[in-house]
Amino acid sequence: MRTPHVEVVMGVAGTGKTTIGPLLAARLGVPYAEGDDFHPPANIAKMSAGTPLDDADRWPWLDAIGSWAHDRAGLGGVVSCSALKRSYRDRLRAVAPGITFLHLAGDRQLIEGRMAHRQGHFMPTALLDSQFATLQPLGADEAGVAVDVSGSPEEITERAATALGTLPAPRR
Repeated sequence: MRTPHVEVVMGVAGTGKTTIGPLLAARLGVPYAEGDDFHPPANIAKMSAGTPLDDADRWPWLDAIGSWAHDRAGLGGVVSCSALKRSYRDRLRAVAPGITFLHLAGDRQLIEGRMAHRQGHFMPTALLDSQFATLQPLGADEAGVAVDVSGSPEEITERAATALGTLPAPRR
C-alpha cells in the first residue's frame, strides 16, 4: 500500500471534480477539500459575472490550495482544483512536492450537458469555451493520470482509484 499522499482532481468546469473528489477521498480514507472554497470573494464574483479569471486572480487561490496540500503531505488528501495550465500545476508542486493529479477528461458536449443541469454553481456554461482553450493536458513528465468522465460517479471513481493505484509513490 502506498503512503497516503495528496491527489489533485483537475479538469475543466463540469467534469465532476466536486462529485468525484469526495467519493475518491472516501474510497482512499483521506480528507477532501473543495477547491472552490479557496477562491476569494472577488474571484467568485468575477466568474459569476461570466468573466474568466486571469493568472493574477489565480495565483493566491493556487497558493492556498498548495498550502493545504503541503500541510497534508504524508497524511493524504484529495482536493479539487481546475489546474488547467502546466504553470498552475507547477505552482502547486512548488508548494506541495509529491502531489499527483487526476485529470477528469471528457468531450465538450457531455460536459456542457452536465453543466446545464447543475444548480447553484457560480460557473456559467458560457465560460466552458475559455476553459477548454486554457486546458493543457498532463505532460508525460507530470505525476498523474487522465480518466474519462463518462458513466456514473461510482464508475468514474472506481476507474480513478484503479488508475491512481498504478502510479509510483510520489517523490518528496
